[in-house]
Amino acid sequence: MSVPAATIRKQLRALASPETAAILQRFFKTGPGEYGEGDVFLGIKVPPLRALAKQHRDADLDTIASLLDSRYHEERLFALLLLMQFYQAGDTPGQQAACDLYLARTQRINNWDLVDISAPHIVGRHLQDRSRKVLHTLARSPMLWERRIAIIATFHFIRLGDFADTLRIAGILLHDEHDLMHKAVGWMLREIGKRDLTVEEGFLLRHYHSMPRTMLRYAIERFPEQRRIDFLHGTARE
Repeated sequence: MSVPAATIRKQLRALASPETAAILQRFFKTGPGEYGEGDVFLGIKVPPLRALAKQHRDADLDTIASLLDSRYHEERLFALLLLMQFYQAGDTPGQQAACDLYLARTQRINNWDLVDISAPHIVGRHLQDRSRKVLHTLARSPMLWERRIAIIATFHFIRLGDFADTLRIAGILLHDEHDLMHKAVGWMLREIGKRDLTVEEGFLLRHYHSMPRTMLRYAIERFPEQRRIDFLHGTARE
């Protein structure tokens, strides 16, 4: 039986640390004009959240939705951990409902850690054998976090050796203005390269002269030193 959201909130408060909260609020850039502006932290690290989530495997979608609407970052993160468990254990209608909830609440999945911990395991997994058009729509969103969901969700496909949507979305995001997107796209390209370096290099050779420097650096991080230097100096060839 699902425990009420109010009970879970009390359990989370018992794990909170004001000292940790102050550190996290600086780390996740919550100041004026920063990407996490206005976010509020309780001060709970991820391992205790994961441990507590295992005690609430029977959490229902109403409870999860309530926590996801919280002003507190860790409550939203905890909701996503619960939603991942719900999805994994669910039947087809339940999994559809979980993915629908996720996509309906993207404004609450509003920092890079929230996206990265959840998007591949809910959105990516759900779209494995379905149309992926929603990812291409999200990639063109004015909302930073929806664009990040679009590319990070494809990590699920990458792990299966399926790179096509990652490359298409990387193309859409190639000239994104936000540094967090440069890092995300570069990371996913690097993950492709771990599995098929030829595919990654093919994309880079077409685009590296114009892509943001941070994106390129992330993408070539694991390259042999001379090859990395060639890309950075603009002299890389097939």
